[in-house]
Amino acid sequence: MKQIFSRTCLICVMVLTLVVSLQSVVWGADFERRDVTFKSQGLECAGWYYVPKGINSEDKHPAIVMAHGFTAVKEMSLDKFAERFAKAGFVVLVFDYRYLGASGGEPRGQIFYFEQQQDYRNAITWISLQKEVDSERIGIWGTSDSGGHVLHLGAFDRRVKAVVAQIPTINARYQNLSKDDQMRRATFYARNRVKEYQTGTVNYYPVVALEGQPACFTQKEAYEYFTEEAKQAPNWKNQITMESLDIYKEFAPATFIHLISPTPLLMIVASEDVLTNTEGEIKAFERAGEPKKLVVFQGGHFDPYKGSGFSEASTVAIEWFEQYLKP
Repeated sequence: MKQIFSRTCLICVMVLTLVVSLQSVVWGADFERRDVTFKSQGLECAGWYYVPKGINSEDKHPAIVMAHGFTAVKEMSLDKFAERFAKAGFVVLVFDYRYLGASGGEPRGQIFYFEQQQDYRNAITWISLQKEVDSERIGIWGTSDSGGHVLHLGAFDRRVKAVVAQIPTINARYQNLSKDDQMRRATFYARNRVKEYQTGTVNYYPVVALEGQPACFTQKEAYEYFTEEAKQAPNWKNQITMESLDIYKEFAPATFIHLISPTPLLMIVASEDVLTNTEGEIKAFERAGEPKKLVVFQGGHFDPYKGSGFSEASTVAIEWFEQYLKP
């Protein structure tokens, strides 16, 4: 009886192990995707690691590191971009920043731009150590806030050999706010700092809401994007720490855009972007050095994640990476 019970337990363990291992690996027609983690400042960042099928593991191949924008996680359409990049022959790492998604860290919903840029740096280090990756042919891709991150990193991290900034944040300081609104917001943040200091609690603010309700974004397209994508990303939370918002006004990633050269820069801009501001993006691009390319497609901030906007944005990104990362 004991032997039967032991064998049954052993079989159950083996089946469970097999199921877990299958969940951590996804096979596509042209790639293999594995769940991975890497260390970033003592915490674990979770990611998806894509390896194109048919590549010789003894050879070194170009790679792309990518992450999402404001509070968003990798399940929110980044798999579509990564799959296209992998099908084009690139090794790809998609990751969640600390405090978000499947990555570690408390408090949840903390987004400090300098911490996220450090996560990018550590992701670049991690992928450069993988056996199939050529550490001299690594590109970075970002969208919205992460589009801003890659502008900053492209200026200072010379391990990066090609940059693609999609609908990038240029300057987050009180965009589109009057002087009175700026003062009210600054007073609000100051009071929150005192409250959190005295109580030790972490206060939160909604990321999106319907118009007329308090939130970071009340535009209809923003609400629709986040709520729809959240169906595929149950670990995304509609909240951000109040301290993050206070810090966020310091985020000006295009300040050093002129230093990216000679690293090649592709900027993809939406013609009617009311979130990251089309005019500001184009003005920033004008300050960048060669080699550079600007692509303006018809649509708004969230259009690159779907339909023809996705097709155009992903295609021009692949062409850029192929031009500068492949021999």
